[in-house]
Amino acid sequence: MSQTISTLCAGASQGLVTGVADRLRDDLGVQTTSRFGAVGAMKEAFLAGDACDLMILTDAMIRAMVAEGQLCAEGVTPLGTVRTGVAVPAGQPLPDVSTAQTLAAVLGRASSLWIPDTVRSTAGIHVRKVLEALGLAQAMQSRLREFPNGATTMRAMAESGDAGAIGCTQISEILFTAGVTLVAPLPKQFELGTVYTAAVSARAAQPALAEQVIALLAAESTSELRSRCGFE
Repeated sequence: MSQTISTLCAGASQGLVTGVADRLRDDLGVQTTSRFGAVGAMKEAFLAGDACDLMILTDAMIRAMVAEGQLCAEGVTPLGTVRTGVAVPAGQPLPDVSTAQTLAAVLGRASSLWIPDTVRSTAGIHVRKVLEALGLAQAMQSRLREFPNGATTMRAMAESGDAGAIGCTQISEILFTAGVTLVAPLPKQFELGTVYTAAVSARAAQPALAEQVIALLAAESTSELRSRCGFE
């Protein structure tokens, strides 16, 4: 008989978690009920009492929640680093975004800029800072297209039909979304590498099973999947 565990996860981990679904079912007899979104939104959902056996959030947020007694210290497991990158609609030329100057030029001529929540998502907060550093925050304001999380943002950009669009979010979310193409990570000056970490909820209904799921997510046997999903 299959068992079900509930997860609250950063959107950056969606490709990885869904990618191991068959293994979880076949190897462990586990079905997952997963909710993905901006890390801040997932923490809010947890604090509001949403069912949760395990969480995948930024390493800093996981460790803060462990310190607050909301997650278990045992079994805290980093899954890898995901960088923030630039995307274009599939089929469009890949622009040069290798320096601050070329990135500024690309953004300056973009018809729209698609980004995740600039308050609660890791990438959205960072992109807002990049725009400010480039002196483009005000100029780009009317062209911003902001959505609750990176996966939703990329899906909306893919469906928009806007050939001149530029997207910016976690690379794992770009790779997960059909209809968009990864250009490159942000230039070194604005590079952001975020470690995502898994942990068992202190109120988990099935903590031992959650630990097994985390072990599979971090296992050597799933390393190639993690790489394909944008984890380094």
